Amino acid sequence: MERADEIYLIDMWRIVAREWRWFAGTAAVVLMATFAYLHASRSQWEATAWIQLGQLGVAPAGQDPKVEPFQRVLERLDTLGFQNDVLKSIGVPVEAPEAKLYRRSLKLEPLPYASLIKLRLRAYSAQDAAELASATVTVLQAIHRRIEARPLELARKRLGEVEASLKDARAEQERLSRETAAGKGDDARMAGVLLAGANADVRTLEQVRNDLMTRLADNYTSGTSMAWPIDVPADRVFPNAPLTLGMGVLAAAFLASLAAVARHALRRRGAATANLA
Repeated sequence: MERADEIYLIDMWRIVAREWRWFAGTAAVVLMATFAYLHASRSQWEATAWIQLGQLGVAPAGQDPKVEPFQRVLERLDTLGFQNDVLKSIGVPVEAPEAKLYRRSLKLEPLPYASLIKLRLRAYSAQDAAELASATVTVLQAIHRRIEARPLELARKRLGEVEASLKDARAEQERLSRETAAGKGDDARMAGVLLAGANADVRTLEQVRNDLMTRLADNYTSGTSMAWPIDVPADRVFPNAPLTLGMGVLAAAFLASLAAVARHALRRRGAATANLA
């Protein structure tokens, strides 16, 4: 047996046709509100940057060669002080709407397997988004240069000392070589023993120098930088017009149908009350 309170599509169509003024009016209001929202909302663009963390090849064995560990960098970028420094570096007031959007939209995604941090942020223009992303990397670079300055200074000083010692050792090696060639008997044998020691010292110092030079080369020691240029798509990311319009149309159809059904129910209740009276 069919239930009397079931509503079929044909019934819904009849209700909408009967209460078309309410349906059309409600739909028009919802669509107008959707267009007003799209018109009033400030457009936003999103910039993406990939930060390549610097590394120190002269770090002690067993320690992380990166200037700062990933987690510390992520926490630093997320602090209010760092973000305010970025804003001040490009002349944006820290309480401006642009600053609030920057802090609210800043998203960080670590990619440890590639030693990268993916950074995303939004601004009210494509140019501002690119400038904010560049400023974020620039401020981080300045911090990392201060952190790595002392270890690099010590490593270069050590390299200079090794090269000076190597120069002296080679001079001693040449002197002993001449004495060995010119000497006779015990003097020649003694000079030969000393020459063997000098040769060993030269080889050791050359190995130390080459190791330091390799660790200071760009393959092992490099500053924090951007792996690729900043990416800012030409299209805005907010508001998304097609998505917003689609949701507005669906909301208009739903609310307009609801209004028509509600009006139909009120009309039937009024008629029933009048009949009873």
